[in-house]
Amino acid sequence: MSAPAIQQFDPQGQPAATSFPLNQWYVAGFAWELTDTPLARTLLGHPLVLFRTADGQVAALEDRCCHRALPLSKGTLEEQGVRCGYHGLLFGADGKCLEVPGQTKVPGKALVKAYKVREQDQIIWLWYGRDEQAEPSSEPPSYPHHSSGQYLFGGDVYHYDAPWQLIHDNLLDLSHLGYVHLHTIGGNARIHMNAQMQVTGDDESVKVVRYMPDSEPPPTYTAAYPFKGRIDRWQEIEFNLSHLRIWTGAVDVGTDAIDDPQRGGFHMRGFHGITPETATSCHYFWSMATNPLSEPEETLRKVLQQTEQTFDEDKQIIEAQYANMKRFGVQPMVDIHVDVGPNRARRIIERLLKDNG
Repeated sequence: MSAPAIQQFDPQGQPAATSFPLNQWYVAGFAWELTDTPLARTLLGHPLVLFRTADGQVAALEDRCCHRALPLSKGTLEEQGVRCGYHGLLFGADGKCLEVPGQTKVPGKALVKAYKVREQDQIIWLWYGRDEQAEPSSEPPSYPHHSSGQYLFGGDVYHYDAPWQLIHDNLLDLSHLGYVHLHTIGGNARIHMNAQMQVTGDDESVKVVRYMPDSEPPPTYTAAYPFKGRIDRWQEIEFNLSHLRIWTGAVDVGTDAIDDPQRGGFHMRGFHGITPETATSCHYFWSMATNPLSEPEETLRKVLQQTEQTFDEDKQIIEAQYANMKRFGVQPMVDIHVDVGPNRARRIIERLLKDNG
């Protein structure tokens, strides 16, 4: 089977396809982002305002007041919902106008579009359905590493001026660590490029497992865990349409089986929610969970600091890659052995886009 085409561009540098797979849950944000002010975010081409009501309900509305079109994200939050910052119309979580200051009657047409959102394990999910009025056909994915109590974690959000699938490619191919991340999670580039690799999957997911036995621990690992010397290292990457789960870590050489689900050692469990903003930009919602042996808060701080540094490095690479793709236009690309996982993920998205009809 031939490899799927990397993103194609028209003469203006825009992707040939501008739609996204329907009937899916996409990440809209993290629970801790919803504070006492409305949050503006464009997801899948839809400008939204996200907020939490006084009773804890998460809401997402079209970011446009139906009166004079001011973004509702420029307003204020109250107990019942969001109040427009222009003339004070108050909207509830269902998008209906609850109050028009200065008049008793609320016009029946005074409402804005409401989107279906759910909160699960401190992740906020947005349902992107074919029928906007229909209830979601499934529950949002769970991510127990945020709620099990076994790990400490933190996270943040990046904005990319690049299409979302370029980030999928990057995360499904960790052979680049030895070149891009020399000072953090990298290590010997030759070991990375020659790591034992297994790629499996089905119609909806891809799993890439890489083992690097008897290798030198990278800087992030030695900063966070008391390794005695060389390590047996693993990388397990699980791709789903809207997010990837990446479990990396290591044990001291020969002390534990690195394919044992209950193995010990140093763990980094990453959540990576990749949601298109437009056809040429996206949001990257990430968290990193770890299992400190001592000084938990300081160890978590080091892990998060190192993680942010690696993501800064990736962002520079991916945005430069995309800028060059636009500069050169459609050009043939050569596949190598590390592209098996990314190519499978692209085929899944191609099939789902065909299902859009």
